[in-house]
Amino acid sequence: MLQFFQFEADFVSSLRCIPMQLRYKLDTCGIKLKLQHWLSFSTGDRQKLVELPCTTTAEIENYRDNLRSLVYQYFQTYPNDLPIETNPAWLQSEFIPISVSHHAEELKVAIAPSQWQALTPLQRFALIKLSTSNHENNNFLPALQEFGLV
Repeated sequence: MLQFFQFEADFVSSLRCIPMQLRYKLDTCGIKLKLQHWLSFSTGDRQKLVELPCTTTAEIENYRDNLRSLVYQYFQTYPNDLPIETNPAWLQSEFIPISVSHHAEELKVAIAPSQWQALTPLQRFALIKLSTSNHENNNFLPALQEFGLV
């Protein structure tokens, strides 16, 4: 799942921010990675985290172990755990989460159920995160455009 989005282009080459595909893996394996952690890692360590698979049960466990060890190596403490959703919204194609539809409506965009269903889980994840994030959500509209929803 090596996929970077166009809306991430300004930081992907340097990996100075945590890309969506890595955030997806963090939610999948249940680890809270702070930006401070990410920025302290070597470029090679960041690239390894981007490239390591995190799909099957064994891969998720391996990813989690690798990430925990890496944080411990740099900080002598383990990262905090995140609750792992048993049925996350990004894997649900039947309904559009309220945060996404509400944020889209604020931008005068209507997402049809068929459009939501056509998105990949990573694309749905990105829209969910961008619509619920505590950040300014500057990338929500560019993501909608990139995914062909506008």
